[in-house]
Amino acid sequence: MSELGRRAVHASGAVVPLAYVADVATWGEVRLVATAGLALALLLEALRLLAGFDHALYDRLTREYEQENLAGYALYALSGTAVLWLTEPAVGVPAVLMLALGDPVSGLLSSGELRAVKPPRVLVGMFVVCTALALPFVPPVAAVAGALGATVADGVKPQPFGYVIDDNLTISPLAAGAMLAALALLGA
Repeated sequence: MSELGRRAVHASGAVVPLAYVADVATWGEVRLVATAGLALALLLEALRLLAGFDHALYDRLTREYEQENLAGYALYALSGTAVLWLTEPAVGVPAVLMLALGDPVSGLLSSGELRAVKPPRVLVGMFVVCTALALPFVPPVAAVAGALGATVADGVKPQPFGYVIDDNLTISPLAAGAMLAALALLGA
């Protein structure tokens, strides 16, 4: 699968929180669908990593560096589901959208090489997209805080003990945490 195709699959995760926004599903239903998706992702990863199940789909959805580790799609499902369960819609929806839509935009703006810090144009692009995604849900200060959290999670790659922390695991939680902190400071 091309990188553009992988980004499209990534963006398809926006359907889950947008089902709530479109009033197609309740917040409880969104949480349950996300949980079912997480369970499926973890089952597929267990089959791949522990049972040696090899399917062409894995070659399309995983990158070379994910061959021996939990793949990004499972980390995406884990972090998104956790945020959906730990927050209310005003924070949960934009935090997951920042991962589902902001991260693919950042990826398209990026050269694809692994760097400790992404180039400024990529950071600015991620920040602008994430701010726009949050503004319909939270006050501007919280939207900017969430976008900053998502941008740091996406653009700065810590490597403790030589292991790269995948942004699929960090974008939604950092964005949600930053928005919650800003809302608390605002007294909202």
